[in-house]
Amino acid sequence: MPAPSRPGENRGQPEALAESALELARLVLVRGPISRGELAREMKLSVASLTRLGKPLLDSGLLIEGPLVADGTVGRPVRLLDVPNDAAWFVGVKVTGERLQAVVTDIRATILAEAVLPLPEKSAAAVVAGTAQLTAQLEAQAGVTVRGVGVSLGGQVRPDGVVHRAPFLDWKNVPLQSLLQDRLGLPVVVENDVTALVSAEQWFGAGREVPDFAVITVGAGVGYGLTIRNHVIRTVDTGLGLGGHFPLDPNGPLCAEGHRGCSTAMLSIPSICLQISAALGRPVDYGQALNLAAEGNRAAAAVLEAAAKSLGILIAAATNLTMVNTVVLGGEGVALYAAKEATVLAALTAGRDPEAAPVKVRVASADFTEWARGAAAVAIQAQAFIR
Repeated sequence: MPAPSRPGENRGQPEALAESALELARLVLVRGPISRGELAREMKLSVASLTRLGKPLLDSGLLIEGPLVADGTVGRPVRLLDVPNDAAWFVGVKVTGERLQAVVTDIRATILAEAVLPLPEKSAAAVVAGTAQLTAQLEAQAGVTVRGVGVSLGGQVRPDGVVHRAPFLDWKNVPLQSLLQDRLGLPVVVENDVTALVSAEQWFGAGREVPDFAVITVGAGVGYGLTIRNHVIRTVDTGLGLGGHFPLDPNGPLCAEGHRGCSTAMLSIPSICLQISAALGRPVDYGQALNLAAEGNRAAAAVLEAAAKSLGILIAAATNLTMVNTVVLGGEGVALYAAKEATVLAALTAGRDPEAAPVKVRVASADFTEWARGAAAVAIQAQAFIR
Protein backbone atom coordinates (compact mmCIF):
# COMPACT_ATOMS: atom_id res chain seq x y z
CA MET A 1 0.00 0.00 0.00
CA PRO A 2 1.50 3.37 -0.96
CA ALA A 3 2.24 5.84 1.78
CA PRO A 4 -0.18 8.77 2.16
CA SER A 5 0.65 12.02 0.45
CA ARG A 6 1.24 15.34 2.14
CA PRO A 7 0.34 18.86 1.06
CA GLY A 8 2.44 19.88 -1.91
CA GLU A 9 3.57 16.37 -2.73
CA ASN A 10 1.82 16.19 -6.12
CA ARG A 11 1.77 19.85 -7.01
CA GLY A 12 1.98 20.68 -10.67
CA GLN A 13 1.59 17.18 -12.09
CA PRO A 14 -1.29 15.22 -13.61
CA GLU A 15 -3.39 12.92 -11.45
CA ALA A 16 -1.80 9.92 -13.15
CA LEU A 17 0.67 9.37 -15.94
CA ALA A 18 0.38 6.68 -18.58
CA GLU A 19 3.45 4.49 -18.95
CA SER A 20 4.47 6.23 -22.18
CA ALA A 21 4.19 9.63 -20.51
CA LEU A 22 6.24 8.36 -17.57
CA GLU A 23 8.91 7.18 -19.98
CA LEU A 24 8.96 10.59 -21.66
CA ALA A 25 9.19 12.47 -18.36
CA ARG A 26 11.99 10.25 -17.08
CA LEU A 27 13.93 10.57 -20.33
CA VAL A 28 13.69 14.36 -20.22
CA LEU A 29 14.80 14.36 -16.58
CA VAL A 30 17.86 12.26 -17.34
CA ARG A 31 18.79 13.68 -20.75
CA GLY A 32 17.33 17.17 -20.69
CA PRO A 33 17.43 19.80 -21.97
CA ILE A 34 16.63 17.80 -25.09
CA SER A 35 14.86 18.42 -28.41
CA ARG A 36 11.59 16.81 -29.44
CA GLY A 37 13.34 15.29 -32.43
CA GLU A 38 15.94 13.54 -30.29
CA LEU A 39 13.25 12.36 -27.88
CA ALA A 40 11.19 11.01 -30.76
CA ARG A 41 14.19 9.04 -32.02
CA GLU A 42 14.94 7.69 -28.53
CA MET A 43 11.32 6.60 -28.00
CA LYS A 44 10.80 5.46 -31.62
CA LEU A 45 7.85 7.83 -32.10
CA SER A 46 6.99 10.41 -34.73
CA VAL A 47 7.58 14.02 -33.68
CA ALA A 48 3.81 14.59 -33.95
CA SER A 49 3.10 11.69 -31.58
CA LEU A 50 5.80 12.91 -29.22
CA THR A 51 4.28 16.40 -29.22
CA ARG A 52 0.82 15.03 -28.37
CA LEU A 53 2.29 12.89 -25.60
CA GLY A 54 4.14 15.82 -24.09
CA LYS A 55 1.31 18.37 -24.21
CA PRO A 56 -0.37 17.41 -20.90
CA LEU A 57 3.04 17.33 -19.23
CA LEU A 58 3.75 20.85 -20.48
CA ASP A 59 0.28 22.05 -19.51
CA SER A 60 0.78 20.74 -15.96
CA GLY A 61 4.23 22.32 -15.62
CA LEU A 62 5.93 18.95 -15.19
CA LEU A 63 7.88 19.72 -18.39
CA ILE A 64 8.98 23.16 -19.50
CA GLU A 65 10.25 24.64 -22.77
CA GLY A 66 13.53 26.49 -22.97
CA PRO A 67 14.48 29.37 -25.28
CA LEU A 68 14.96 28.86 -29.00
CA VAL A 69 18.29 27.22 -29.89
CA ALA A 70 19.85 26.20 -33.20
CA ASP A 71 19.32 22.58 -34.25
CA GLY A 72 21.44 21.40 -37.16
CA THR A 73 19.32 18.30 -37.72
CA VAL A 74 16.21 20.23 -38.76
CA GLY A 75 17.76 23.46 -40.03
CA ARG A 76 15.70 25.77 -37.84
CA PRO A 77 15.66 26.86 -34.18
CA VAL A 78 13.83 24.59 -31.74
CA ARG A 79 12.75 24.80 -28.10
CA LEU A 80 14.31 22.15 -25.89
CA LEU A 81 12.23 20.31 -23.32
CA ASP A 82 13.34 20.07 -19.71
CA VAL A 83 12.14 19.22 -16.21
CA PRO A 84 12.33 22.18 -13.81
CA ASN A 85 14.84 21.49 -11.06
CA ASP A 86 12.34 22.60 -8.43
CA ALA A 87 9.63 20.19 -9.63
CA ALA A 88 10.11 18.16 -6.44
CA TRP A 89 12.49 17.70 -3.53
CA PHE A 90 13.79 14.59 -1.82
CA VAL A 91 15.69 13.58 1.30
CA GLY A 92 18.45 10.97 1.20
CA VAL A 93 19.83 9.33 4.33
CA LYS A 94 22.93 7.13 4.60
CA VAL A 95 22.90 4.91 7.70
CA THR A 96 26.18 3.87 9.32
CA GLY A 97 26.80 2.21 12.65
CA GLU A 98 27.62 5.58 14.22
CA ARG A 99 25.55 8.24 12.48
CA LEU A 100 22.95 9.26 9.94
CA GLN A 101 24.24 11.41 7.07
CA ALA A 102 21.41 13.21 5.27
CA VAL A 103 20.86 15.60 2.37
CA VAL A 104 17.90 17.28 0.73
CA THR A 105 18.08 17.54 -3.07
CA ASP A 106 16.13 18.85 -6.01
CA ILE A 107 14.72 16.49 -8.65
CA ARG A 108 18.16 16.16 -10.29
CA ALA A 109 19.87 15.14 -7.05
CA THR A 110 21.61 18.48 -6.60
CA ILE A 111 22.27 18.87 -2.88
CA LEU A 112 20.55 21.89 -1.32
CA ALA A 113 21.39 21.24 2.34
CA GLU A 114 22.94 18.54 4.50
CA ALA A 115 22.90 17.41 8.11
CA VAL A 116 24.46 14.77 10.33
CA LEU A 117 22.95 13.09 13.39
CA PRO A 118 24.88 10.74 15.70
CA LEU A 119 23.12 7.44 16.37
CA PRO A 120 22.66 6.84 20.11
CA GLU A 121 22.18 3.12 19.42
CA LYS A 122 21.91 0.75 16.46
CA SER A 123 18.21 -0.06 16.87
CA ALA A 124 15.66 0.36 14.10
CA ALA A 125 13.73 2.70 16.39
CA ALA A 126 16.76 5.00 16.64
CA VAL A 127 17.20 5.05 12.85
CA VAL A 128 13.50 5.78 12.29
CA ALA A 129 13.44 8.57 14.88
CA GLY A 130 16.66 10.06 13.53
CA THR A 131 15.44 9.96 9.93
CA ALA A 132 12.22 11.72 10.94
CA GLN A 133 14.21 14.39 12.79
CA LEU A 134 16.58 14.95 9.87
CA THR A 135 13.75 15.09 7.32
CA ALA A 136 11.97 17.83 9.27
CA GLN A 137 15.25 19.67 9.86
CA LEU A 138 16.27 19.62 6.20
CA GLU A 139 12.82 20.68 4.99
CA ALA A 140 13.02 23.69 7.29
CA GLN A 141 16.63 24.39 6.34
CA ALA A 142 15.93 24.35 2.59
CA GLY A 143 12.41 25.80 2.82
CA VAL A 144 10.83 22.95 0.86
CA THR A 145 8.31 20.12 1.28
CA VAL A 146 9.82 16.85 0.15
CA ARG A 147 8.01 14.30 -1.98
CA GLY A 148 9.85 11.23 -0.71
CA VAL A 149 12.78 9.82 1.23
CA GLY A 150 15.52 7.38 0.26
CA VAL A 151 17.58 5.47 2.81
CA SER A 152 20.74 3.50 2.06
CA LEU A 153 22.85 1.20 4.20
CA GLY A 154 25.45 -1.52 3.88
CA GLY A 155 23.66 -4.83 3.68
CA GLN A 156 21.07 -6.86 1.83
CA VAL A 157 17.72 -5.17 1.22
CA ARG A 158 14.70 -6.99 -0.22
CA PRO A 159 12.52 -5.33 -2.90
CA ASP A 160 9.85 -4.67 -0.24
CA GLY A 161 12.26 -2.57 1.81
CA VAL A 162 12.97 -5.18 4.46
CA VAL A 163 16.61 -5.16 5.54
CA HIS A 164 17.41 -8.85 5.31
CA ARG A 165 20.88 -8.49 6.75
CA ALA A 166 23.00 -5.53 7.90
CA PRO A 167 25.95 -6.85 9.92
CA PHE A 168 27.28 -3.47 11.08
CA LEU A 169 23.86 -2.72 12.62
CA ASP A 170 23.32 -6.28 13.89
CA TRP A 171 20.03 -6.31 11.95
CA LYS A 172 18.17 -9.21 10.40
CA ASN A 173 14.78 -8.97 8.70
CA VAL A 174 13.99 -5.42 9.83
CA PRO A 175 10.98 -3.90 7.93
CA LEU A 176 12.66 -0.50 7.73
CA GLN A 177 10.67 0.83 4.76
CA SER A 178 7.26 0.24 6.35
CA LEU A 179 8.47 1.56 9.72
CA LEU A 180 9.67 4.78 8.09
CA GLN A 181 6.54 5.23 5.96
CA ASP A 182 4.35 4.85 9.03
CA ARG A 183 6.42 7.45 10.90
CA LEU A 184 6.95 9.96 8.09
CA GLY A 185 3.70 9.69 6.14
CA LEU A 186 5.82 9.78 2.98
CA PRO A 187 6.89 7.31 0.30
CA VAL A 188 10.20 5.72 1.34
CA VAL A 189 12.71 3.61 -0.60
CA VAL A 190 15.36 1.54 1.20
CA GLU A 191 18.36 0.35 -0.81
CA ASN A 192 21.86 -1.07 -0.46
CA ASP A 193 24.32 1.82 -0.26
CA VAL A 194 26.53 0.82 -3.19
CA THR A 195 23.50 0.11 -5.38
CA ALA A 196 22.13 3.55 -4.48
CA LEU A 197 25.43 5.16 -5.48
CA VAL A 198 25.31 3.28 -8.80
CA SER A 199 21.73 4.49 -9.32
CA ALA A 200 22.85 8.10 -8.86
CA GLU A 201 25.51 7.58 -11.51
CA GLN A 202 22.97 5.89 -13.79
CA TRP A 203 20.65 8.91 -13.96
CA PHE A 204 22.83 11.86 -13.02
CA GLY A 205 26.43 10.84 -13.72
CA ALA A 206 28.20 8.40 -16.04
CA GLY A 207 24.89 6.99 -17.28
CA ARG A 208 24.12 10.24 -19.09
CA GLU A 209 26.99 9.41 -21.46
CA VAL A 210 27.32 5.62 -21.56
CA PRO A 211 24.82 2.78 -21.03
CA ASP A 212 27.37 0.36 -19.55
CA PHE A 213 29.70 1.10 -16.64
CA ALA A 214 31.02 -0.27 -13.37
CA VAL A 215 31.32 1.49 -10.02
CA ILE A 216 34.05 0.61 -7.52
CA THR A 217 33.91 2.21 -4.08
CA VAL A 218 36.81 2.43 -1.66
CA GLY A 219 36.31 3.48 1.95
CA ALA A 220 35.47 1.57 5.10
CA GLY A 221 35.22 -1.41 2.74
CA VAL A 222 35.29 -2.05 -0.99
CA GLY A 223 32.09 -2.10 -3.02
CA TYR A 224 31.22 -2.97 -6.60
CA GLY A 225 28.21 -2.25 -8.77
CA LEU A 226 27.32 -2.54 -12.44
CA THR A 227 25.01 -0.92 -14.97
CA ILE A 228 24.36 -2.69 -18.29
CA ARG A 229 22.17 -1.18 -21.02
CA ASN A 230 21.05 1.53 -18.61
CA HIS A 231 19.89 -1.01 -16.01
CA VAL A 232 21.45 -1.29 -12.56
CA ILE A 233 22.22 -4.96 -11.97
CA ARG A 234 20.50 -6.31 -8.87
CA THR A 235 20.62 -9.98 -7.83
CA VAL A 236 19.83 -12.05 -4.74
CA ASP A 237 23.45 -11.53 -3.69
CA THR A 238 23.37 -7.72 -3.93
CA GLY A 239 24.53 -6.31 -0.61
CA LEU A 240 26.70 -9.26 0.39
CA GLY A 241 29.83 -7.28 -0.44
CA LEU A 242 31.21 -9.92 -2.78
CA GLY A 243 33.50 -7.39 -4.47
CA GLY A 244 35.14 -6.74 -1.13
CA HIS A 245 36.92 -10.08 -1.08
CA PHE A 246 38.19 -10.38 -4.64
CA PRO A 247 41.74 -11.84 -4.49
CA LEU A 248 44.37 -9.29 -5.55
CA ASP A 249 47.72 -10.04 -3.88
CA PRO A 250 48.74 -13.50 -2.62
CA ASN A 251 51.38 -11.85 -0.43
CA GLY A 252 49.10 -9.19 1.00
CA PRO A 253 47.74 -8.80 4.55
CA LEU A 254 44.73 -10.66 5.91
CA CYS A 255 41.26 -9.18 6.12
CA ALA A 256 39.03 -9.73 9.16
CA GLU A 257 37.56 -12.84 7.53
CA GLY A 258 40.97 -14.40 6.93
CA HIS A 259 41.33 -13.73 3.19
CA ARG A 260 44.90 -12.91 2.24
CA GLY A 261 45.36 -9.96 -0.09
CA CYS A 262 41.68 -9.53 -0.95
CA SER A 263 40.33 -6.14 -2.05
CA THR A 264 39.29 -5.22 1.50
CA ALA A 265 42.72 -6.13 2.88
CA MET A 266 44.53 -4.20 0.15
CA LEU A 267 42.29 -1.17 -0.42
CA SER A 268 40.05 -0.35 2.53
CA ILE A 269 40.93 2.68 4.65
CA PRO A 270 41.04 0.71 7.94
CA SER A 271 43.45 -1.85 6.49
CA ILE A 272 45.75 0.76 4.94
CA CYS A 273 45.85 2.74 8.19
CA LEU A 274 46.42 -0.39 10.27
CA GLN A 275 49.37 -1.49 8.13
CA ILE A 276 51.08 1.90 8.28
CA SER A 277 50.32 2.36 11.98
CA ALA A 278 51.86 -1.04 12.75
CA ALA A 279 54.98 -0.19 10.73
CA LEU A 280 55.45 3.19 12.44
CA GLY A 281 54.39 2.15 15.92
CA ARG A 282 51.81 4.94 16.24
CA PRO A 283 48.23 5.59 15.09
CA VAL A 284 47.91 7.05 11.58
CA ASP A 285 44.70 8.17 9.87
CA TYR A 286 44.06 8.11 6.12
CA GLY A 287 44.98 11.73 5.46
CA GLN A 288 48.21 11.31 7.38
CA ALA A 289 48.96 8.11 5.46
CA LEU A 290 48.65 9.94 2.14
CA ASN A 291 50.80 12.83 3.39
CA LEU A 292 53.49 10.53 4.76
CA ALA A 293 53.72 8.70 1.44
CA ALA A 294 53.94 11.99 -0.46
CA GLU A 295 56.75 13.10 1.88
CA GLY A 296 58.72 9.96 1.13
CA ASN A 297 58.06 7.87 4.23
CA ARG A 298 59.09 4.39 3.10
CA ALA A 299 56.54 2.41 5.11
CA ALA A 300 53.60 4.57 4.01
CA ALA A 301 54.81 4.70 0.40
CA ALA A 302 55.15 0.91 0.22
CA VAL A 303 51.64 0.29 1.57
CA LEU A 304 50.05 2.83 -0.78
CA GLU A 305 52.04 1.56 -3.76
CA ALA A 306 50.73 -1.95 -3.13
CA ALA A 307 47.20 -0.58 -2.69
CA ALA A 308 47.40 1.38 -5.95
CA LYS A 309 48.65 -1.66 -7.85
CA SER A 310 45.79 -3.69 -6.38
CA LEU A 311 43.28 -1.04 -7.44
CA GLY A 312 44.54 -1.23 -11.02
CA ILE A 313 44.26 -5.03 -10.94
CA LEU A 314 40.70 -4.78 -9.62
CA ILE A 315 39.67 -2.28 -12.32
CA ALA A 316 41.18 -4.54 -14.99
CA ALA A 317 39.33 -7.57 -13.64
CA ALA A 318 36.03 -5.69 -13.51
CA THR A 319 36.34 -4.45 -17.09
CA ASN A 320 37.58 -7.79 -18.42
CA LEU A 321 34.82 -9.86 -16.85
CA THR A 322 31.92 -7.51 -17.59
CA MET A 323 33.25 -5.99 -20.85
CA VAL A 324 32.53 -2.40 -19.83
CA ASN A 325 34.94 0.40 -20.70
CA THR A 326 33.95 3.01 -18.13
CA VAL A 327 34.67 2.69 -14.41
CA VAL A 328 33.58 5.19 -11.77
CA LEU A 329 35.67 5.28 -8.59
CA GLY A 330 33.77 6.48 -5.54
CA GLY A 331 33.90 6.44 -1.77
CA GLU A 332 35.88 8.39 0.79
CA GLY A 333 39.10 6.55 -0.11
CA VAL A 334 39.36 7.62 -3.76
CA ALA A 335 42.22 10.01 -2.95
CA LEU A 336 44.41 6.93 -3.45
CA TYR A 337 43.86 7.25 -7.21
CA ALA A 338 45.05 10.86 -7.39
CA ALA A 339 48.05 10.07 -5.18
CA LYS A 340 49.13 7.02 -7.19
CA GLU A 341 47.46 7.40 -10.59
CA ALA A 342 50.48 6.21 -12.58
CA THR A 343 50.71 3.00 -10.55
CA VAL A 344 46.98 2.33 -10.88
CA LEU A 345 47.01 2.85 -14.64
CA ALA A 346 50.13 0.72 -15.13
CA ALA A 347 48.51 -2.20 -13.31
CA LEU A 348 45.27 -1.65 -15.23
CA THR A 349 47.11 -1.68 -18.57
CA ALA A 350 49.09 -4.79 -17.62
CA GLY A 351 45.85 -6.60 -16.82
CA ARG A 352 44.16 -5.79 -20.14
CA ASP A 353 44.59 -7.27 -23.60
CA PRO A 354 46.60 -4.78 -25.70
CA GLU A 355 43.85 -4.91 -28.34
CA ALA A 356 41.09 -4.14 -25.81
CA ALA A 357 39.37 -0.76 -25.87
CA PRO A 358 40.86 1.83 -23.50
CA VAL A 359 39.23 2.11 -20.09
CA LYS A 360 37.93 5.49 -18.99
CA VAL A 361 38.31 5.98 -15.24
CA ARG A 362 36.07 8.64 -13.72
CA VAL A 363 36.74 9.72 -10.15
CA ALA A 364 33.68 10.80 -8.17
CA SER A 365 33.71 13.07 -5.14
CA ALA A 366 35.20 11.62 -1.95
CA ASP A 367 32.71 13.60 0.13
CA PHE A 368 30.73 11.29 2.41
CA THR A 369 27.54 13.15 1.47
CA GLU A 370 27.69 11.36 -1.90
CA TRP A 371 26.35 8.26 -0.14
CA ALA A 372 23.32 10.24 1.06
CA ARG A 373 22.90 11.74 -2.41
CA GLY A 374 22.75 8.17 -3.74
CA ALA A 375 19.91 7.46 -1.31
CA ALA A 376 18.08 10.53 -2.59
CA ALA A 377 18.62 9.32 -6.16
CA VAL A 378 16.78 6.04 -5.58
CA ALA A 379 13.88 8.02 -4.10
CA ILE A 380 13.87 10.23 -7.19
CA GLN A 381 13.85 7.21 -9.49
CA ALA A 382 10.91 5.70 -7.64
CA GLN A 383 8.87 8.80 -6.84
CA ALA A 384 9.74 11.69 -9.16
CA PHE A 385 6.67 11.06 -11.31
CA ILE A 386 4.21 9.35 -8.99
CA ARG A 387 1.42 7.67 -10.95
